[in-house]
Amino acid sequence: MRVVHVNAYDGNGGAGQAMMRLHHALKREGVHSEALCMYRFHSGTDVTPIYRNGLGKLRSIAAIFSERYLVKALTPNQGIPFSLQWFGLPVHRHPLVRRADILHLHWVNHGMLSPRQLEKLFALKKPVVWTLHDSNPLTGGCHVRYDCIRYEDRCGRCPALDSRRENDWSRRAWNAKAKAVRAAQPGQLTWVAPSRWMGGSARKAGLNPGQPVEVIGNALETEVFYARDRSKCRQELGIPPDSFVLLAGHMPSSTDRHKGAAELRQAIARLRAFPEVDHSRIRLVFFGSRQGDGEAWPYPCHFAGKISQDELLAAYYSAADIFLFPSLQESLGYTALESLACGTPVVAFETSGVTDVVRHQENGYLAETGNALDFAEGIKWVYGHPDRAELGAQGIAHAAAHYDSHVVAAKHLNLYKQLLSR
Repeated sequence: MRVVHVNAYDGNGGAGQAMMRLHHALKREGVHSEALCMYRFHSGTDVTPIYRNGLGKLRSIAAIFSERYLVKALTPNQGIPFSLQWFGLPVHRHPLVRRADILHLHWVNHGMLSPRQLEKLFALKKPVVWTLHDSNPLTGGCHVRYDCIRYEDRCGRCPALDSRRENDWSRRAWNAKAKAVRAAQPGQLTWVAPSRWMGGSARKAGLNPGQPVEVIGNALETEVFYARDRSKCRQELGIPPDSFVLLAGHMPSSTDRHKGAAELRQAIARLRAFPEVDHSRIRLVFFGSRQGDGEAWPYPCHFAGKISQDELLAAYYSAADIFLFPSLQESLGYTALESLACGTPVVAFETSGVTDVVRHQENGYLAETGNALDFAEGIKWVYGHPDRAELGAQGIAHAAAHYDSHVVAAKHLNLYKQLLSR
């Protein structure tokens, strides 16, 4: 069995990590798995770029920047990621795709696959599996839907575009995608949803005229993400040993408001009002792509910057007392899952895919979506819990039972075998 995974990048972002972890898990199970990307950031990975020569790389870069900057020029900034998907590369011609038995699509935006190129993939008459790392494959362009249900019909009058026109960019993109999906033979396309919430969304989507939907979580390497000695991790990372550590990914970008940066700031401010908390012990630790402004927060801050090594990231999770996950919508919630696997309880909003990961008052706390005061209450609840070690143990058990890479690889392998047997 030859499987080729198709993703825009090699390991960048949650979708790239999910693709890489599944790819490697399948290889460990003996599957002939290959990975194909539009642009390879890491030369040491076993991922094949579509183009290896300089001219081809320039074509990929041109597609990436054309897509990204045209979106900024043609759409208002509503804080909702949006893709026009006008550009695409000839993925269907690549030798890995031609030789594959199964085509597994992941995140294919930024100019990698247009609807027209998707049609050409279906014309190869191979089974296609498409993992929904966000809502974009089901919509006319947005990656985060919030409470919009227009994707259940044909999009148009798009809130992400602040549009009142039926035939706007979202409707046109939806029509092009619908034409591409209709080109698939019956049973050729199978959606894979990383969470029950995303699975339900796929079944309601107007772009899904009856294709099967499988719910399979993202793979996690529990031999990397496991509970380490907290005191030792703090010593190595320069974190005061007697502090109460609140860890979060630092996402100050206004263009990604679904990450909940504003809600997190409000929740931390609310936390200051609780007399039950020893505020002198609280320390905030952030990791992410940018350094932040420590003076903007009411507690001492430690900014770890971008962490590219999973082992180091696992050490930060292990050093923390609580992981804060304020996202307003996620397909699953990878960092929350990583934290639980390291034995650190999670406070999150009760929304979308993260509800599969965080079990309310079992391995963390689920606050009312968008309610910063309830989020702060969740921090206080974990802070005052009489047995935080038990919360951590519940998180480890949940991650291992449902998301361990061997478990997830086996579910995908079973799906592939079913598709080939047809």
